[in-house]
Amino acid sequence: MRPIYLLFAGILIVVPFIIDAVATPAPHLPAYFNKSFTDTVPIVKDTALLLKKDAISVKKDTSLPVPTDSTAVDSMDMPKLSKDSLDAPVTYKAKDSIVLVVPDKRFFFYGTANTKYKKVDLTAERMNFTQSTGIMEATTALDTSGKPYGRPQLNDGGQSFDSDTLRYNINTQRAKIYNTRSQYGEGFVASQQTKRQPDNSIFGFKNGYTTCNLDTPHFQFRAKKIKVIPDKLVISGPANLEIEGVPTPLFIPFAIFPITQGQRSGMLMPGYVVNAQKGMGLENGGYYLGLGDNFDLTMRGDVYSYGSWSLTASPTYRKRYHYNGGMTLSFANTRFGDPTVKTEFSRSRDFRVTWNHSMDSKARPGVNFGANVNFGTSSYNTYNVYDYATRVNNNIGSSISFSKTWQGKPFNFTSSLTHSQNLSTRDVSISFPSATFNVNTLYPFQPKELVGPSKWYYKLGIGYSTVLNNSVTFKDSVFGKSKMFDALQSGMKHNLPISFSIPVFKNFTLSPGISYSEYWYTKKTVREWDPNKRVSIDSVGGIDTTYSSGFFAARQASASISLSTALYGMYHFSKTSKIRAIRHVMRPTISASYQPDLAKNAYYYLRYNKAGDSLRQSYFTSSSVGVPSEGRAGSISFGLDNNLEMKVFSKKDTSANHEKKIKLLDGFGINTSYNMLADSFRLSTFSIYARTNLFDKINVTASGSIDPYQVNARGRRLDAYVWQAGKLSLGRLTNANISMSTSFQSSDKKSKDKEKEINNIENEQSTDAAFQAQQRQLAAVRKNPGEYVDFDIPWKVDLSYSLSYSKQIIPDSGGVVISFNQYLSFNGDFSLTPKWKVGVNSGVDFINKQLAYTNIYISRDLHCWQMSINLIPIGTYRQFSITISPKSGILRDLRINRSRTFYDL
Repeated sequence: MRPIYLLFAGILIVVPFIIDAVATPAPHLPAYFNKSFTDTVPIVKDTALLLKKDAISVKKDTSLPVPTDSTAVDSMDMPKLSKDSLDAPVTYKAKDSIVLVVPDKRFFFYGTANTKYKKVDLTAERMNFTQSTGIMEATTALDTSGKPYGRPQLNDGGQSFDSDTLRYNINTQRAKIYNTRSQYGEGFVASQQTKRQPDNSIFGFKNGYTTCNLDTPHFQFRAKKIKVIPDKLVISGPANLEIEGVPTPLFIPFAIFPITQGQRSGMLMPGYVVNAQKGMGLENGGYYLGLGDNFDLTMRGDVYSYGSWSLTASPTYRKRYHYNGGMTLSFANTRFGDPTVKTEFSRSRDFRVTWNHSMDSKARPGVNFGANVNFGTSSYNTYNVYDYATRVNNNIGSSISFSKTWQGKPFNFTSSLTHSQNLSTRDVSISFPSATFNVNTLYPFQPKELVGPSKWYYKLGIGYSTVLNNSVTFKDSVFGKSKMFDALQSGMKHNLPISFSIPVFKNFTLSPGISYSEYWYTKKTVREWDPNKRVSIDSVGGIDTTYSSGFFAARQASASISLSTALYGMYHFSKTSKIRAIRHVMRPTISASYQPDLAKNAYYYLRYNKAGDSLRQSYFTSSSVGVPSEGRAGSISFGLDNNLEMKVFSKKDTSANHEKKIKLLDGFGINTSYNMLADSFRLSTFSIYARTNLFDKINVTASGSIDPYQVNARGRRLDAYVWQAGKLSLGRLTNANISMSTSFQSSDKKSKDKEKEINNIENEQSTDAAFQAQQRQLAAVRKNPGEYVDFDIPWKVDLSYSLSYSKQIIPDSGGVVISFNQYLSFNGDFSLTPKWKVGVNSGVDFINKQLAYTNIYISRDLHCWQMSINLIPIGTYRQFSITISPKSGILRDLRINRSRTFYDL
């Protein structure tokens, strides 16, 4: 059988189906279809009887071609076009059959029919087209149980409609759609009747707007009339909120739902809160101002009934392929109590400044500028920050850096500003300006092109570096005052190293070296004991500090030689043992050095208590470039690093021997030195360390210092070894720390990939503005963990333990100070059901025997909504809050929040 070609109303129609399939009338056809199709339209085997040769080429496709150039064919030979002919091809197909009714100029499509005309794509189970009116009608069909199926789907220029009946006029591009459901951005609109205009605007009658993607949504706004302006707005008249099909008393006079993509200026709606100390308030209200592709500004503010307020401005800027960055300026005025009662009233004025900037490496090769600033008052977090991670972190810091590398030359330059701040002790350290100029190691005796064997003096290298630094440490209360500038330290350090290394005895490396350093200072610090200084009501006597300005210099020189190697040992077990072998690697290093006493005049004796005890201290202890070592030194140093691994039998291993390598200890060792030229205390402290990752799950690190000398009753060292007193010991442990951490979570692969991605973002260090935006989003997640839980992770637990100990003489405290800390932190969550999540962030301080800052949250996934309960039960800041909010970003302001907050001032 062959396809049929028909010349109908001036249009060539190709009907690509077998004539036998059409001879039997399809169901629901008019009565005249009871006749055979061949009785209505004769089969023409030769198309030349209908068309003149070369007038119109016949193509075997399902389109309706229309001539566009009348000059190409003689008008006497061209078939006349009907007034109802179309101006573009129509492509159509149907799974079951296609029927043409010539007298009525109608087409009938059965079985998953599809029609394409220009940008219009229409699919339905039943479809018919009337050429005289240009109306295409699409409907559903009924299965054997009477249930409709094959709903019409219309896609026109990006607009999609799902309905049960649709009429579309191809000529006017108007459409009327019944019982339709369409998506605009994040929202869905369901209408009983919809009229579509040629400009693509939509008018709906008896509508529902929702962001729930279910056929029967959990909630919707019911409105009689609605208008949709494509890619801009959804506008409705009076609307009523309906939840689970039940109307609520909430009515709104009108509603505007934006569906525009990209940058748009507009209001940012505030959230209502209740704070026990600040009163009722509105938080995070403001305005977003879009100023083009290169700049925007977000303004947010908080206001409370008791007089507290805060204001935050967050501009961001960017220039593609050049730079990008962002800044946050926050000011807060917090009031507590009644101003008329001075004993009960307090006020705190705080600020916080953050700035991040990054430069594209391709903008100026060899030049880089970046900034990551976080600076503010110590009490800002106390009254204005509530998330767990920020409140338990007492340290913030900043850095601004500029670097220059000369291409093809061994020079590089770096300049920076750094800042660190302890919010607990209120200590602030600022270093500015800091500059470093380096000359990479040069090999003056090495020829440009090596010919023959390499000589030992080819490895002789010389380098140079200089550091300029200005730093100051002060309490934040004296910022900008004279005390701050009195403590300012400026210095410069020059270093000239000469070194080379040569292999000896095959497995050893010999590395001689000479180094000279010069220190320049602009201020000398003198500390003296004042027996009449009143420290407190019950204590008299303390240390006075004075500063002397001028130019001061100190020097240091040394010569050294070191020898290192690696030793391997292997112990094999029997073939039947699961443990196949244990390998031990030792890397011993021994070195000798000589240092003349060039810095004697930089040290003095400092008395620090009433008993007259004293210690040697430098005039430049607080210098920004360091202090040279005092005294002559002819030292022999020794170090030993070890690595321990084990091979075990494993069926899961894919190697031929089925052996798996396990690291028992990644590294452990000891370092010390002996000064043969010292008058006393020749043996230095022993430094020990160890690190490992047990079972690829538990990270363990430990370190400590052992002093081999005895001490008297007041803690002063005696020039006698500990083992000389009859003790079997290397010495006294003066400081030590150990930390362990682990993480466990469900074995679901999807959850592991998500956790790995988040960890990579948190651990990465970058000043890129997009990266900083990710960091701000993570900060929002940490602030309200109950609102951002991931239900894809059934359970997760993170544990961290730390133990630290120190015992040392601190002059400002008058003697020996012992410090001991032990802390366990834990956080995790688990799903009671696939829709319920419970989590906790907390810790235990074993020394003070109390719980740390604790945050407990419960979350419930309500499909298109989410409920979260946050509880902070203990500490200076306590809070209880419950929030119900939609997941959709477009309705993020439609949230219910009730909270209670309490402070211990």
